[in-house]
Amino acid sequence: MTTQLQHWLARRVSGAPVLLFLLVSAAITPIGHAAENALALGVFPRYNATETTTMYTPLADHLSEKLGRKVALVTSKDFDTFWSGVQEQRYDIVHYNQYHYILSARTYQVIAQQQEFGKKAVGGALYVRKDSGITEISQLRGRTIIFGGGRDAMLSYIAPRFLLMQAGLKDSDFKSEFAVNPPNALLALFHKQADAAGGGDILIDLPVVRNAINAQELRILSATEPLLFLPWAVKRSMPPKLRDAIQSLMTGLENDAAGKSALNAAKATGMGKAEDRDYNPHRKMTAAVFGQDKIAR
Repeated sequence: MTTQLQHWLARRVSGAPVLLFLLVSAAITPIGHAAENALALGVFPRYNATETTTMYTPLADHLSEKLGRKVALVTSKDFDTFWSGVQEQRYDIVHYNQYHYILSARTYQVIAQQQEFGKKAVGGALYVRKDSGITEISQLRGRTIIFGGGRDAMLSYIAPRFLLMQAGLKDSDFKSEFAVNPPNALLALFHKQADAAGGGDILIDLPVVRNAINAQELRILSATEPLLFLPWAVKRSMPPKLRDAIQSLMTGLENDAAGKSALNAAKATGMGKAEDRDYNPHRKMTAAVFGQDKIAR
């Protein structure tokens, strides 16, 4: 993709609150400087640190009040900083994507899954232009596919790659490009900068996409089964009583005004219970794409 087009696409979706995966800005609460005895709540840098602070401070405050114990929100300047915190177990509570959970499942236990856009599960999909003449995945051999995020993006890379593998296409059978975020992948496809795009099956209905292009010119070529959305997890070493209390609060946010306000601030439409086996479909796809050694048990 040309630099000029990348800049144009970035301007088209600048300020959009949905599914932006820019890893930018500086840490607001440095790891290791939370109040003594506070529970550290880590959030992956899906948004910049300022947005993350605005979105998740109400949740941290709500948990603090209900638990009678300080919950300190921790943001990270980039993904490497965040992931070091996960590997070193510096977060007591952590929010990240499905692939991140799979990699950290030995030390973290999933307790809840965030629901967005009114859905608790979203399929990964491959998109094409309707006028492309592409009707089968096999026709993508030798073509350019743009994925809506990095290689750790569950819905925008891993799941679409699984679809390609199921159709017999290896990584070397097509050219991979990466957009800065999922909406930009569809914008690039619309402007014929790629032959196909990978992203969640809800992408085409998002206002940030429909306000930028004529989405009627795109269609889903193939999609996976719905996959449970973004997980919340706690350290496996956490006392069961505290773990259960946090799970109950997280999954009961809709039961009072403060909880609903915290959900709204986080741009979430709900919070449901989740357990490790709910992420087995994600493991299957990850193992197929990256190899069994990339699956933590």
